[in-house]
This record gives sequence, structure tokens and C-alpha cells, in this order.
Amino acid sequence: MDNMLSAQFEAAGAVFVGSPERRVGEPGDPAVYFRTEFEARPGLLSATLHITALGIVEPYLNGAPVGDEVLAPGWTSYRHRLLVRSHNLTTVVQVGKNAFGAIVGDGWALGRLGFEEITRPRIYADRPSLFALIELRYPDRTEYVASGDRFRCGQGPVRGNSLYDGVTIDARLEPAGWTEVGFDDRAWHKAEPVDWDMATLTEATAEPIRRVEELPPKKIWKSPAGTTVVDFGQNLPGWVRLRLDGPSGTSVTVRHAEVLVDGVPDYTTLRTAKATDRYVLAGNGPEEFEPRFTFHGFRYAEIDGLTCDLLEEDVRAVVVHSDMIRTGWFETSNDLLNRLHENVVWSMRGNFVGIPTDCPQRDERLGWTGDINAFAPTATYLYDVRKVLTSWLDDLALEQKDFGFVPYVVPDVQPGHDTPTALWSDVAVRLPWQLYWEYGDEEVLRRCYDSMATFTRSVVPLLDPTGLWNSGFQFGDWLDPSAPAHQPGLAKADRHLVATAFFHQTAREMACAAAVLDRMEDADYFTKVADRVREGFRAEYVSPSGRLTGECATAYALAIRFGLLDAAQLPRAGARLVDIARRDGYRISTGFAGTPHVAHALTETGYTDDAYRLLLQTMAPSFLDPVVRGATTIWERWDAILPDGTVNPSGMTSLNHYALGSVANWMHTVIVGLRATSPGFATMRIAPQPGGGLTHVRAAHDTAHGRVSVEWKCADGTMTVRVAIPDGTTAVVALPEHPDRAEHAVSAGRHKWTYTLAPAVEPLTLDSSVERLAADDTILMSVSAVLREYLPPHVDVAQLLGQSATLPLSVLLNELPGVTDRTRRELAAAIQSDN
Repeated sequence: MDNMLSAQFEAAGAVFVGSPERRVGEPGDPAVYFRTEFEARPGLLSATLHITALGIVEPYLNGAPVGDEVLAPGWTSYRHRLLVRSHNLTTVVQVGKNAFGAIVGDGWALGRLGFEEITRPRIYADRPSLFALIELRYPDRTEYVASGDRFRCGQGPVRGNSLYDGVTIDARLEPAGWTEVGFDDRAWHKAEPVDWDMATLTEATAEPIRRVEELPPKKIWKSPAGTTVVDFGQNLPGWVRLRLDGPSGTSVTVRHAEVLVDGVPDYTTLRTAKATDRYVLAGNGPEEFEPRFTFHGFRYAEIDGLTCDLLEEDVRAVVVHSDMIRTGWFETSNDLLNRLHENVVWSMRGNFVGIPTDCPQRDERLGWTGDINAFAPTATYLYDVRKVLTSWLDDLALEQKDFGFVPYVVPDVQPGHDTPTALWSDVAVRLPWQLYWEYGDEEVLRRCYDSMATFTRSVVPLLDPTGLWNSGFQFGDWLDPSAPAHQPGLAKADRHLVATAFFHQTAREMACAAAVLDRMEDADYFTKVADRVREGFRAEYVSPSGRLTGECATAYALAIRFGLLDAAQLPRAGARLVDIARRDGYRISTGFAGTPHVAHALTETGYTDDAYRLLLQTMAPSFLDPVVRGATTIWERWDAILPDGTVNPSGMTSLNHYALGSVANWMHTVIVGLRATSPGFATMRIAPQPGGGLTHVRAAHDTAHGRVSVEWKCADGTMTVRVAIPDGTTAVVALPEHPDRAEHAVSAGRHKWTYTLAPAVEPLTLDSSVERLAADDTILMSVSAVLREYLPPHVDVAQLLGQSATLPLSVLLNELPGVTDRTRRELAAAIQSDN
């Protein structure tokens, strides 16, 4: 606990208080209402409220809400840290009588957490409890209004309330004026003290969760069942606000869904979460219903119980998440690519509700370590995540110290996972290193160093004598698209190859972190660990020529990206990786471990055009298949929605996960070409690599020094590049497709280059002859792959193309069975991408 806060709280005698009506709370019980009155004397210099709760708290003063935070105090490892937020009340406390009130709902402290059959209630506490301290400062003294026996508690309209299941509000039960002076609370109970370790109280430093945006409906219609369905056009985190009118006792329910199947909301992706809010009207004229003590992940709302047609102006989706500052933008000439990037942004927004989670809609919403580990390089480009993720890392370190291992979810609510695993547990090292590299602040390494080093040292005894991490549980390349629906860890990549590759990278980053902090003995030790692991990996998995055992895209991508191959082996490894990509028709063959790295690995070995093909493929499984099918966020699994439009029935089918959106980092660092070459972007390299038929790109990133912007445009045989970098930085700009491969060292300011490109070869199209298309091996493989997808199995595609050499491909398509407009679109996109 902060020493200053500790002294204040001890002097004031503030304690946690609860209601005797909820000594043992049950999930879904009514929220608890607390209130007290106090007097402020003339000469008040300042008034400050310090507040937290076991549950979710909403404070009020003199009839008005205090602050604009929602879902406070958020979710931390309450056993170790319970966040206290401070609010300035100076301008709203009035001389004389004042009334303070607060509502406390179940939240994370009491509500059920986990997923499917292992959700558990009351993990942290057995009833909602309030901690509040109002500090009144005068010139000659300080007075306190402290939560204790002066508080009284009762109930109100907030009945059942659950993060997963939703809230019930009965407006008929509103105790009018309960947060105002003079309210008669004699029928309420005297609050009683609740035992809680005051040492857990910690000043909140991360951005609060707030209402950050409102979306109007895109469409409203009646379902076959007679309910009203609203499409907000975007999968989002938050809730629905309604303006209603009707007789007293009218019950209106709002159920939330991510997807329509056969035109009606489908709730499969929610699993056991009811995600249903219910409002009972008071009947006193127009009323506004806005949920509290819950949130949902949804695009569609199904509303039942309305007494009249719902008008567009009477309904809004309220977007709720941690109020971080946006720092990254990206736009190209390709609308599908722009939508993919927007989907990544929205998935990040949906999964930063206090902590970095896996999904916002179903019975889970946990701080999975593997998801943020894979996504961190993208997250740091899009938003300033320093405060949110540093707070989360504080919890990770405390849980790690308490349990002796890094949990798979933080805060940890899942017993039974007590062994380290690659990509998940090593977030203890890799996330602080990413934050340091993005923001250039050594403090994050100092703050996390013990956790980082403890984790790395804990894995060393698990290595075999050759340096391989080849024992124990591993997630591996989780959700490889070829894995069985109910066994998502059965990937093509050997899970211990994945573990060993990741631990080599982790040990290298650990050594670098030690060196930054001038812990040279540690740096030497961890460097030797990394070298030992590299030798073991190479002896076990790599041939002298650079081929890998169990060849698959993830294995090659990790070996290339993590420095596990010698320079002489990289060309062969890159060639094998591109062979795999072409063999698969540039469809995705990687899961959580490989997806962040495969496009980078192709680029680093000279196959950027093939990386573009991978990015721009629209046939499933691919990055753009969900986009073509109307997705507005990133799916958890490549086949979350099956070809017939139904939801994958595996039971693990979120439509709002960000991990597989980690490809956006390649978009930022290759398409835009922006890379830091020293921590915090003090120096940088800007080297765009056009491709994929893109004609212009515009992007910006707010670094620790200020905004960097990059724009390139290709038109009429001319390339224009514009770059702006902030004060205190320098950059090397490598001009894309410049005839002389020109590079320029520049300092702060705006810079522009315009130059003529080499004459372009006439582009290939669907109207090009089969013979001309077949002259390019890459295009031939792509065309063949698309045709095999649609033509009957007995058709010999190679023979067919050979017999039709002189025909334009478009003419040949007219003669083939099974060819659709989508076939033509995919062929056109494949040819354009390879030009």
C-alpha cells in the first residue's frame, strides 16, 4: 500500500463495510446501496474522495455521480492489490450538509469467473463491500468522512448483476433521493465492518475504464419470433442504452449476440454467459435504461417486451474500455486491408477492459498471457499501453511470487496450471522487453526484472542436457487451422520445437534486459543459456543445409525470426517456407505461435511479394476471409464461422480475439516500413516495401518523442514519399523502388521525395492468356490452387491449363463447371497480388 495513503487511512479509521443482509452473497443477489451524510464547514480548501470496493462501485455526492469511471475499481489480483481511485470533490461539496452514497455490485470479486463447467463465484470475497474516505482539508485542520459504522446500507433497483449474465434493474424500487441530504434511511441497516487486508490497497495508476464512444444502430427489424433486433454494424465491448416508455411493471430484456445465423441472433459464442439485461419500467413517463455492473461483447441486440416500435434515436451502443490514448493509424488503397486493420483495432478495444483479455463476450474474459504476448508489438503501435500493461505486469509478478510460477491467466482464477509453457508464461520477459523497446523507459525493466529473471531461471532446470525444452505441457502452435476442432493444440509444428525456439528468444531478450540495467553477470549467464538452447535446437531440428524436421510454416518462421539459423542456411530455409506458402495456395497454416512471425520471415528471406500474397488471400483460412464475410473484429479461430454460415460448434469460438491480428505488426513495419532502431524511437529506419497492388499508404505513430508519419504514393510511373519525424530523433529513409536504391539520413522535420520508377511491365489480368500467366511460376501455382478449390476432383488442372495455353483465362473460365463470381474474384486478386 502507498505509504501516504496508508497513513491517511489509518488516521481516519476507514474500514471496509458491508450489509448484514449479504453476509454470504450469492451471485445475482441485489447490489448494496450505502449512504451517509456529513457537514462541510466554511473555509474548505479541498475535498478528495478515495474509494474502492470488493465488487464494482458507483459513487454519488449530493444526487450526482462522482467521476466518469465505470466498472471501478477494475480487475486486479485482489489478494495482492486492490486499486483505490481518488476524485476531487472540491467544487461539488457544499458548505453545510452533504450526502454521499455508493452502489456496490458483484463484479469480479464475487461474480463467477472462469469458463464452461469451471466457472466459480466468490473467488475473492463473500459479499459486496465498500471502502471510502472523504478528506476535507481546512487551513488549520483536516477532517475525514470514513466508511464505518456511520454508514447505512439498503437495496435499490439494481437486482441481479453479473459480468457474464447481465443485470436486472427494477426502476419501481428506486429509493428517491437516497443520495441527497434529508433522505430517510431509518429502515436501512447499519453497515458492519468487513475483514480485509488493508495492505492490499494500492493507488490506481492505469487509465480508468470509461464510456468512450456511442454508436447508432445501422439497422432495426423484427425477428420471426416478434422480438426487435438491432444491428450496430460493429462488434464492440459495452452495453445498450435505451429510451423507453410504457406502463409500470413492463419488463424489457436485451440479449446480446456477436453473429446472425439465418438472419436471427445466434448465441453459441457466449457459451454459458446469458449476456442478458432486464429493465422493469417505473411507468412515470419516458425512462432511460443504461446497464451497470456488467458489460458485453456484441454486435447485435435482441430486445423483447417493447410496447411500441423502437426508433433509431431511442437506442445506442455504448462502447466501454480502458481509456487509453490512440497512438497508431494505418490506411491503404485496399479497402479490405483497411477493414482488416480496423478489425484489429476493434479487437484490441474489446479486450482492454481493465486488463488484456482473450474475449469480451463469453464466460471467460480472462487475462490469458499468450494472447497479449503474441499481440504486444501490435498493441504498442495502436495505443499507449504503458499504464495498463505495467499494472497488469505488477499483478503477474505478485501471482508468480505467490504461486511459484507464471500463471496462464493473470489474475489467476484457474487452479491446476502450475508449469511454465512457451509463449504464455514467457510473457513475464517478452512483454517488459517490448514495452522498453517501444517507449525507451528503463524503469519497466527495473520494475519487472526480478519476475523476468525468476521465470527464465525456472525454465533452465527443465532443459535436457543438450538444451532442449522437450518435456512438460506446452500449448504449442495453438489453433493451427489443421488442428481438430476439439484439440486445438494438435498443430503441425512439434510443440517442443516451438517451446525451444521461444525459450531461445526469451533468454536472448533476458540477457539484453540485464545488459541495459548493467547487470553484466546476469547478462553473461543468460547469453550462455541462449547459446546452449540454440545449439540444442540446431542439433535436433536443423539440417546443415537449413531444412527443418517436421517441415511446416511455423517451424521455419520461428527458426528464421529467432536467429536459430546461420546466415548460410537462411536462403534454403526461406525457400522452403515460401514453397510451403505456395503449396498451400497462400492460405494460413499457422496458429498463435507462428502467425505473428510468418510474414516477417518471408520478408526477411527475400519473399515480400509472397508475404503480400499471404496477407491478401481471401480463401479460407486466411486473414481476409473473415473480412470478406463481414467480420468487424478478429476471430479466435480461422474457421470460427463455417462455410454454411453457422458457428463452429467446438465451444471455443469467440468472434473477438486479437491474437491472430498480430499480422498488423507486419503491416506497420513492412508496408509502412517503420521500425525503431533504438529504444523509444530515438533512431528509426523507414523503409516501405510496396506490393500487393497497393498504390498508396498513409500511416502515423505517436512515439515517446512525438508523431512519426509516413506516406507513399505510386501513380503514373512516379513514386512520392513523405516522412515526418519529431524533435530529438533521426531516421534513415530507404526510398522504395528507387532506381538507385537511395537511402537518406534525416533529422527532425518534414521530408519529401519524388522520383520516376522504372517502366512497368504490362500487368497480368484475368484476360491474359493462360500461356503468359503460366510463365510466372508463382502465378501458375496460385491460379492452379484456386481452380483446384472449385473444380471437380477428377479435373486435372495442370493438363487443362496446358491444353488451353492460347486462351485468355477469362474465356477458359466460361467453359468450366463450378466456376463462380467468387472464383473469378479470387483469381483476379491472386494475379494482381503477384504482378
